[in-house]
Amino acid sequence: MKKTFYFIQSIIIYFFYFISKIIGLKLSRIVFSFIFIKVGNIFKSKKIIFDNLNKINPQINNLDKEIIVNKMWSNYGKTFAEYIFLNTFKKNSSHINIKNQKAIDEILKKDKPVVFISGHFANYELMSMELTKANVKLATIYRPLNNMFLNPFMEYLRKNFVCKNQIKKGLNGVKESLEYMKNGYSVALMVDQRVSEGPRVNFFNDRAHTTTLPAQLSSRFDCDIVPIYISRNENDDFNMEILDPILISDSEKKNKELITKKINTIIENLILRDPSQWILTHNRWK
Repeated sequence: MKKTFYFIQSIIIYFFYFISKIIGLKLSRIVFSFIFIKVGNIFKSKKIIFDNLNKINPQINNLDKEIIVNKMWSNYGKTFAEYIFLNTFKKNSSHINIKNQKAIDEILKKDKPVVFISGHFANYELMSMELTKANVKLATIYRPLNNMFLNPFMEYLRKNFVCKNQIKKGLNGVKESLEYMKNGYSVALMVDQRVSEGPRVNFFNDRAHTTTLPAQLSSRFDCDIVPIYISRNENDDFNMEILDPILISDSEKKNKELITKKINTIIENLILRDPSQWILTHNRWK
């Protein structure tokens, strides 16, 4: 039954991508922004979204919540449409402004691996793409789609237009990450979603299962953890900010939960900048 559902779902999505390719990027953004706003809450629990907003900021009133949720669905729809145009983004840089470019220059100059961390903000795929375009030796950890009919296409897009070195999330992915870093590659991953194997670490004043992989890699290879934030503006261009490396003292380097707590605090602060830039549909505290 699930396989049949995934098959039908994939046919619909491939049809949407076919239409997007015909009508172009600008119109696709408008169309899918509208569709996601109208039907998003049918497929994703609005209660979870509102509960997440209450965790983030209990002072947000219901009217502001509705505004934030609509903006989030709009971004979600635009990001969906943009997948079919990743090659366009790869070929030029007019769509993005890099803040703190000197941080990338410094990483290249040192020629030493770092761990890049971020969350699902705006079009999050563009972060690894821009690092790769800047000649950072990079491998990216990703979570495969549940839909086996869509996942090969998504992997094709990511390997060809985002970052060719894709590491499948999981135990084998941890081993691959270690090998890449041994060979001088930096590793990028999203740290804002729940993981079943991670310890519960404080996140917006509640305990949430969180990956400790960035802390493990940082400790093992004595390398920096560098946060990145990307946001979409009203013109559908993007600002991508390379933040300063997380300050970790020598006494903290072996304490993976303390480092992970620092990472969660940074992600909290990035979400608070504009909650509508973050994908709010996941039950982070399950």
